[in-house]
Amino acid sequence: MASATIKIFLVHADPKRLRTAEISNWTGKAVAGPRSEFDDVLSREESQGSGVYFLTGTDPESGRPAIYVGEAENIRDRIKSHVEKDFWNQVLYFVSKDENLTKAHVRYLEGKLIEQARRSGRAIVTNDKGSGSRLPESDREDMEIFLEKINQLLPVLGVELLVPAAAIAIGESERRKLFCEIKGLKAVGHLTPNGFLVLKSSRAVLTERASSHKWPWAMNMRQRLKDEGVLEVQGEYLVFLQDTEFTSPSSAAAVIHGGHANGLTAWKDKDGKTLKEIESV
Repeated sequence: MASATIKIFLVHADPKRLRTAEISNWTGKAVAGPRSEFDDVLSREESQGSGVYFLTGTDPESGRPAIYVGEAENIRDRIKSHVEKDFWNQVLYFVSKDENLTKAHVRYLEGKLIEQARRSGRAIVTNDKGSGSRLPESDREDMEIFLEKINQLLPVLGVELLVPAAAIAIGESERRKLFCEIKGLKAVGHLTPNGFLVLKSSRAVLTERASSHKWPWAMNMRQRLKDEGVLEVQGEYLVFLQDTEFTSPSSAAAVIHGGHANGLTAWKDKDGKTLKEIESV
């Protein structure tokens, strides 16, 4: 992905309220805001254009992040039809400043973005089905560039739900594999921009520590991962069936240990140096 200069305009001088975002030498533009400013977000001229949009929030049943990806020839009219959906609290849409996005273009973008959201595994995708459209080769290449710019702006505007959980940061320290061992079991992972990634096939203890009942976060997280099919019982231990990202090294280590753990000392490199020692260099 190419480097970029991003311009963000805070309409009310508040980064949590209505804002717009653009990238130098790109014809696209993003508009974002909270549901509490629904009318202001949709009163903007950009909302009358053709584009793709995102509704993000929390699934009321599972408590997990949730996202809806849509497309429309008129953003304003389409988003108004989603008022009855109560899960979302943020709205974000992308349009083209030169008004060159056709119905086929935005359907293509929508299909790619829905697929990306599902593949990332970071959120419940509330779309009933996918979309997409076939485009001539030249148009397809143009939309792939547009898609790249969308993906550059989404995290900047607070939407990281399409970023692959296994994304590896560029820094050498973040690429370094780390190991967490307990009772003869080993887990492997590495730092990421959003926390810590435990790799597929890593192992965790089967039984939680007694202290986990007093501080039940790790126990609850382990149960959620079991319910989601991420952790599976195999004999006398648990196994990660897919790469899984945590908010910190300590939260990852706590799930592996079955209770509270200090990730800075629990995770070590191949030479036995702790993460704390690595970061203090």
